[in-house]
Amino acid sequence: MQAKLWVLLGRKAGDNAQVLALAETTGLPFEEKQISARSWEIVPHLLLGPTLAGIDRSASSPLAPPWPDLVISAGRRNEPVARWIRAQARGAVRLVHIGRPWARPATWDLIVTTPQYFLPEADNVLQIPLPLRRITRDGVDVAARQIAPRLAHLPRPLTAVLIGGDSGPFVFTPDKGRRLAEGVNRLVAQSGGTALVTDSPRTPKAATEAFRKTINVPAESYWWHDPHTTGDNPYQGFLGLADRFVVTGESMSMMAEAASLGRPLYLFDPGDPPGTWWRHPHNFRHKPLSHALAMRLAPRRMRRDVSRLQDALMREGRASWLDDAPRLIAEGENWATEARSDPTEDVQRAAARVLALLKGDTRR
Repeated sequence: MQAKLWVLLGRKAGDNAQVLALAETTGLPFEEKQISARSWEIVPHLLLGPTLAGIDRSASSPLAPPWPDLVISAGRRNEPVARWIRAQARGAVRLVHIGRPWARPATWDLIVTTPQYFLPEADNVLQIPLPLRRITRDGVDVAARQIAPRLAHLPRPLTAVLIGGDSGPFVFTPDKGRRLAEGVNRLVAQSGGTALVTDSPRTPKAATEAFRKTINVPAESYWWHDPHTTGDNPYQGFLGLADRFVVTGESMSMMAEAASLGRPLYLFDPGDPPGTWWRHPHNFRHKPLSHALAMRLAPRRMRRDVSRLQDALMREGRASWLDDAPRLIAEGENWATEARSDPTEDVQRAAARVLALLKGDTRR
């Protein structure tokens, strides 16, 4: 009998994409379970362990027997749900978690994690260089062909500009939106061509507006919060068409997807200048402040530092800072090749570990 998989999906698109990428790559049938967490879920989730007390069951998918053989989760909000499912099945469910778990690592049969977290090495921990992703070369090529006729008149090279937003210690202010646009202006003015721009649902409207007012080079844009924006998001097509990428450096998923395609990748640093963090009022919001305190006070395994992922990309020659773009373009920009990486390499490794887990081999 074929193994039965459940995947837990929540509010974060990046987490959902990783969970689905792993489930799809196993080749096994799986069932999606949408989990709707309550705003105060952190209290029961931290105090009660395996519980459904923090979720809105009426807005979530049904969770009832027959129980699955394996559950794949990501993110703090879905952790207690996965553990509750295993408790209901009296332990007869394997648990796979992506990212950094809040529960102790030994709780999980397999953790798939990346350099921005500080998890210790262990038999049940698989370290991969970049977050899991669903994109394939064939997939982005198909998306590119679908939008290519509409964009055929645009001069090349095409620079895809992928804009994230607030995340952990990063607050994407209007000033940063302006600085990002200024960097794109310099890059495109130097090399010619067109910018293909898309922001994201979490990009603050004020930062988007500041970018839009500042960008002055030829651009084709998609704006999530603009009521006049029509049609489907061309993100996948931009990935396939782009000759190079500019990505805001707080977005792990966008960095991973762009880096996996092996074309020149420039990262925009959305952080504050070194030594000035505490001087900026925008950092005293809940998320950046709690992140700063966690980095100082929390156990090492609970910390998160995206710069570790950025630094790894730099060391491997897979990315450079946007401020270095003028020099690299002047030198020929031949510092990345499409043959460098396979977009599916990491997810294939993780899927192999999941399949081994289902066969009872926890050491592979």
